[in-house]
Amino acid sequence: MTQSKILITGATGNVGKQLVERIAKLDVPFRALVRSGSNHDYLKDIPQVEIVTGDLADRQSLSEALKGIEKAFLLTNSSEQAEELQLNFVNAAREAGVKHIVKLSQFAADVDSPVRFLRYHAKVENQIKEFGIDYTFLHPNLYMQGFLAFKDYIKNDGVFYASVGDASVSVVDTRDIAAIAALSLTEEGHENKIYNITGPQSLTHYELAETFSEVLGRKVSFINVSDEQMAGALKAAGFPEWQAGGLIEDYAHYARGEASAIYDTVKEVTGTEAITFKKFVQDYKGLFS
Repeated sequence: MTQSKILITGATGNVGKQLVERIAKLDVPFRALVRSGSNHDYLKDIPQVEIVTGDLADRQSLSEALKGIEKAFLLTNSSEQAEELQLNFVNAAREAGVKHIVKLSQFAADVDSPVRFLRYHAKVENQIKEFGIDYTFLHPNLYMQGFLAFKDYIKNDGVFYASVGDASVSVVDTRDIAAIAALSLTEEGHENKIYNITGPQSLTHYELAETFSEVLGRKVSFINVSDEQMAGALKAAGFPEWQAGGLIEDYAHYARGEASAIYDTVKEVTGTEAITFKKFVQDYKGLFS
């Protein structure tokens, strides 16, 4: 196999799996960093991939994984240590001479944000810039695939909940995020760009419920709840305190109307129209039915 010049982290997650699929279709060799014991069996069937085992908390394993790498995709699971782990990776990438980091960040990332997740993404971005490494920062809005967390409620009770009021959000499909990430890693011309990635429409959760109803052929309702009610539901579902708190901050950000802007980035970068919420529900219909 040709020497891999691209390293992908987070290859077993939602966006990561779709990114791997796209790069494999482009027939570009790449290296995937996976944790010991993670479920990465699907990678073994992809001829373009070189699998390396390591951990973002282990600088030695990062140094090994980054040998000979020119471009890296940075994505970590949501965890209380995410900022520290990503900064570890950035430091190791600098030492290894990585030329370009494509980082999956978040819409409205800002060090002064009241939302902890937006602050941490911005801190990592700033470190990459300070090191003088070329970057592409992907700033996607709320994932359509995030609604899969409500699939049992929608399937069994015809309802889903959030503390978002009637604010509209330009929700985006993770397949579009992966498409932009793949091109950013395999083409020139994406260096030092920040891509705000949204869907083609800005919709309230009540309008999302109408789309579910139309596609599924039965009534689906959205029920707005208080922050306290949402926090209680998240904790009851097993979310740790830090994550429940962060998600409440995220939804307060949506409720303030700060995630309603629409950008044509998907079309501009990939040449194809962004996936609509209706198309998302049609494609995942079996999981909601």
